[in-house]
Amino acid sequence: MTVPIIAFFNNKGGVGKTSLVYHLAWMYRNLGLRVLAADLDPQANLTAAFLDEERLEELWEGNNRPNTVFRCVQPLVRGIGDIATPEVEHIKERLGLLVGDLLLSGFEDDLSAEWPGCTDRKERSFRVISAFWRLLQEAAEVHQADVVLTDIGPNLGAINRAALIAANYVVVPLSPDLFSLQGLKNLGPTLRRWRQEWLERLEKNPAADLKLPQGQMQPVGYIVLQHSVRLDRPVKAYRRWIARIPNIYREAVLNESENSTLSIAEDPHCLALLKHYQSLMPLAQEAHKPMFHLKPADGAIGSHIQAVHNVYGDFKKLAHKIAETVQLPILTNF
Repeated sequence: MTVPIIAFFNNKGGVGKTSLVYHLAWMYRNLGLRVLAADLDPQANLTAAFLDEERLEELWEGNNRPNTVFRCVQPLVRGIGDIATPEVEHIKERLGLLVGDLLLSGFEDDLSAEWPGCTDRKERSFRVISAFWRLLQEAAEVHQADVVLTDIGPNLGAINRAALIAANYVVVPLSPDLFSLQGLKNLGPTLRRWRQEWLERLEKNPAADLKLPQGQMQPVGYIVLQHSVRLDRPVKAYRRWIARIPNIYREAVLNESENSTLSIAEDPHCLALLKHYQSLMPLAQEAHKPMFHLKPADGAIGSHIQAVHNVYGDFKKLAHKIAETVQLPILTNF
C-alpha cells in the first residue's frame, strides 16, 4: 500500500510555499498523523526551517550516509546501483524530515537525459525518473508515515517534473499579483502535459518488478498567501488580482470554462486566504518552531499571544480542508 504524497508547487517563487509546507507538517502532526516532510527543492529551504545550522553542518559535511535526498539517489547518478534506503531525520514524535541537499541540482541532468529513454523501454530510464517516488515511499515506510508533504522549487525543470510525477495531489500557493497569476497560466498546461507524457511512458516499463508512480498530480486547490492589503499596493489593483484568481485557476489548471460570476469567497477550489503574519514569522524562524507553537519565552507577548491563537486556527482549518479532499484519516481526539 502506497502513502499519499501531496506536493506544494508554483513555478513562481516568493509565494510562501516553504512556510506553508512547514506549518502544515507540524499541524498534521498535531492532529495525530505521522507526517513525513520531504525537501525536493535544491535550495533546501524547508530543511533550513526545520534544522539549525549546527545540525545541517553535521548532515551535509559529515559521513556519506543516505541521510539527504541527493545521497539517496547518488548510486543512480554514479551508475553503481539503485536508490539507497533513506535515513529519516527525527524532528518530533510523529514528524520526520527527508533532508534536502544543495547537491540535488546535480541530479537534473540525469533526469533530463533519461526522460526520452522511457519511450525506448530502457529500465535505467524508468529507475531514474521514478527515483523520487520510490525514495518517498521507502522513507514513508521507514517513518511509518500516514502522509508525505513535499516542498518543490519554483521552476518547470526536470527535477520538478520527476517530483510532481511522484505526487498524488498538488496544492498551488499563490500571491495576488500579476507574476503569480502568469506563473499559474504556465503551470496548468505543463502539469497536464507531464501527466499525459508519463501515462504514455508507463505502458513501456520493461521491468515487471519495478513499481512506478501513476503520475496522478490531482489538483487539490489553491491557497492565497499574504492576502492582507499592503500599504504599498493600491487597493484597486489588489482586488483586481484577487478577482481573477478563480477563473485563471479553472482555465489553466482544471481546463474548465470560465465562470464570470465566480468570486474567490465562493470558489470551492480556494482552500484558504492566509495572512502574512509578519510579526510572528521572525520569532518562529529564530525559535525553529511553527508560529502557532510560539510561547512568551520566544517573544510572543502582548498582541502576539492573540496572533498565535489566530494562526493556529487558520492552519487547523486549512489542514482539515485538505485532509477532507484527499481523505486523510485525521483522528478526532487530537
